[in-house]
Amino acid sequence: MLKHRGFPGRLAGTDYQFVIRRANPKGVTPLTRRERFRDRKPADRRADVAFIEALLEHFGDQPFERGNLDAGRLSWLFDREVIPAEDPFDPASYDALLVIDLDAARASFPDVFGGVA
Repeated sequence: MLKHRGFPGRLAGTDYQFVIRRANPKGVTPLTRRERFRDRKPADRRADVAFIEALLEHFGDQPFERGNLDAGRLSWLFDREVIPAEDPFDPASYDALLVIDLDAARASFPDVFGGVA
């Protein structure tokens, strides 16, 4: 499992983690699309914004390996702002390649891009 050095470990002041320390001995947690409903807590929304900012800063528009990125946090963005970069895609692999869909990210998180939708 690739460890993304320099990537923030969590959202400051919360328990929302962005990376995991070690591989799950029971097997890799697969990525799944989680629905983001309008009534989500403000802290959940802040975590999404901080995570997409960290992804953009760290990887930009280039494909990246899932590695030690938290499956739960990635799943909130998966299949919308973060999409598979390979075909076939294995959602239960630490080696899976992902890429940020900049248009979708810009539409969902305009403040990250300077407020321009």
